Amino acid sequence: MKTLKITLVFCLISIFSFAEVSKDQKTALVDLYTATNGDSWTKSWDLDQPVSKWFGITIEDENVVAINLSFNGLNGTLPESISKLTHLKSLNLSFNKIGGELPHTIVSMINLEELKLFSNVFSGKIPSDIGNLAKLKSLELFNNDLVGEIPSSIGSLTKLESLILSSNQLIGHLPSNLSSLKSLKVLSVFDNRLLGTIPSTIGGLAQLEELVLSNNAFYGELPSELAQLTNLKTLLLGQNQFKGNFAALKEKFPNIVDFDLDDVNKNSALATLDAEEEDGN
Repeated sequence: MKTLKITLVFCLISIFSFAEVSKDQKTALVDLYTATNGDSWTKSWDLDQPVSKWFGITIEDENVVAINLSFNGLNGTLPESISKLTHLKSLNLSFNKIGGELPHTIVSMINLEELKLFSNVFSGKIPSDIGNLAKLKSLELFNNDLVGEIPSSIGSLTKLESLILSSNQLIGHLPSNLSSLKSLKVLSVFDNRLLGTIPSTIGGLAQLEELVLSNNAFYGELPSELAQLTNLKTLLLGQNQFKGNFAALKEKFPNIVDFDLDDVNKNSALATLDAEEEDGN
């Protein structure tokens, strides 16, 4: 009897030591595998093996907390059941061929800190309730076919450090409430169809290091509040219709490394400087 008890104890220890993720989480992963042609991935999964052995999966406390399947030949769509991965902190599916619309259920994955879906063929709009992902630090959706306006709810992502929406087909204005993103270091929206003036509230992004607005339809005077962005290292403005003394603006950024504007504005800036020098004489 004593030997039997000891055997049972060791069996229980073995079971708990190799416990799998919940059925819902495993089902969500299998759905992802099926929806993106998993048999043809560069590094595929053996579904008969424990989830802990599947490529690109990180598990903590019996929960899937990270998926990194970048450059892995995924081709298909993102299933709505992805939202069953309720403990997921990082989702990186970049450099694949995933298309279709972003599932609206993604906004219920409230533990997400990184959402990197860039360099795919996603279409449709960015979910209007993307602001529900309150823990998000990185939202990188660039190089897709996304359309529509940038949702104003993005202004609720107060922990966001990187917002990269470049090379899509986004329209409309920059949301004025982007000024709420006090932790933002990178704001890149180049190569879209955005328009309008740059809100003066952008000067409130004190941590900003990169501001990339090139290749849109922005116009008007750049707000003087830009000069408040003393941490700025990259400021790319070319292929828009901005006006102003850009050479003087550049001098106000002590840490600037990359500064770009189109030829028309360069000539305008030089003319302004020449006029100022003549007045000084």
